[in-house]
Amino acid sequence: MSQHLTDLLRQSYDEVPYTSHPFPQSAPERLEGIATLFGLAPAPPANARVLELGCASGGNIIPFALRHPQAHVVGLDLSAVQIAQGIERVQQQGITNLSLRQMNLEDVDASLGSFDYIICHGVYSWVPDSVRQAIMRICSAHLAPAGMAYISFNTYPGWKAREIVRDAMLFRSEARSTPDEKLGYARGMLEFLVQMSAEGSLLRRALDEVMPTIEAAGPAYLMHEFLEHCNQPMYFRDFVASARAQGLDYLGDADPQTMFVSNHGAQAAEPLMKEAGNDQVLMEQYLDFLTNRSFRRSLLVHAAHKKNVKYRLDVQCMDKLHYAWAEDPQTQTGLPRAALFSAMAAVHAALDAAFPATLSFAELHTVADPSAVTACVEELIITGRVRYVRRPLACASAAQVAAGQAVVHPAAALQPGAACNIWHQLVNLSAAEYDLLMQLQQGKPPPAQDSAALLERLRRFGLLV
Repeated sequence: MSQHLTDLLRQSYDEVPYTSHPFPQSAPERLEGIATLFGLAPAPPANARVLELGCASGGNIIPFALRHPQAHVVGLDLSAVQIAQGIERVQQQGITNLSLRQMNLEDVDASLGSFDYIICHGVYSWVPDSVRQAIMRICSAHLAPAGMAYISFNTYPGWKAREIVRDAMLFRSEARSTPDEKLGYARGMLEFLVQMSAEGSLLRRALDEVMPTIEAAGPAYLMHEFLEHCNQPMYFRDFVASARAQGLDYLGDADPQTMFVSNHGAQAAEPLMKEAGNDQVLMEQYLDFLTNRSFRRSLLVHAAHKKNVKYRLDVQCMDKLHYAWAEDPQTQTGLPRAALFSAMAAVHAALDAAFPATLSFAELHTVADPSAVTACVEELIITGRVRYVRRPLACASAAQVAAGQAVVHPAAALQPGAACNIWHQLVNLSAAEYDLLMQLQQGKPPPAQDSAALLERLRRFGLLV
């Protein structure tokens, strides 16, 4: 990467720091669970070495470091401003197992050491080719033998339409000097195009697809997603080819339900299975075309481990995992519930009662016929309705909360109005919820009146253990 482009990218993130918060799909606990499902045995996160490339101010790895004080965590970022912000947060929270460093990824050498998990979220598509090559080189050279890498990137074909919108935004904003001016002129361009584009035209369809995202996004996201100097989407197969060139190979997706062709119905599944056979990469490239996918979170391992990967669900692998609903069953709408007195109904009831904590495969087997339970869990995995980890995740029960025996999850408090739960999810809190969380964290008893409902909400958010 030229010095000029390096300076431009550094300035961009110094002026408008990227929003730094937990990304649940990148959590090492989640990655360990996915690898276990597919037949591998990665390092336990509790004492793992974890590296994040492009860590911003550490919002994704600070909660992990707090959850696992015996882990060793390193974050690298080009922006000195973001690293300084992160170091301040680390010092304020007394974290001693996390090191944040300002560094160009092209300068990483052998002295960095090896890592069990390497995370690279929101970087790969947003840097020039030389840095993308450096990312793959780092993953290959610094990943422990049984390690896993997580890399997210914008992908085609979904980004083909978005590129039209991005080009229009860049065209009108490129001559402006400040971030606020650039955003203002880019938004003005979109308003004009929405008003003037012909109904049913390719441009209108592209705008209709992208505008909800743009209207809901904050300035930092828009600056770095649509107005950044670099944004190079790619096809999934080309990403895998780049990984294979460095001795890595594809394990799976951080959202594994996207990998199962059966989720698209028999009419799509049968011809695709005939076409792709056992080639998982070929199958998923077809699925990307079918779903017009625009963003991926891909997991890589050393190529030597590819032969051990089991894409067909295996009971022995499932037996090692602990399961919970992917969403709060009290807030789910439109999802099917099992028929009364069926094995699936018993599994649903058990997961309902445990939420947001996990149940082991063995515990689920106690609620109905084991073979029927296995089939139920397989269906919930394939459809993405449950999440799973290698080790149990505990949460305070309603009775423990009522008895005053619950404490705040170690990584819960992030910033005013936001917290991180046991599943590494960002939880937005009301002022009253956040104030109560802070009282509990400081060891103060909750107020006697009007706190029961708030406490139950904090418990179901996964913030009390």
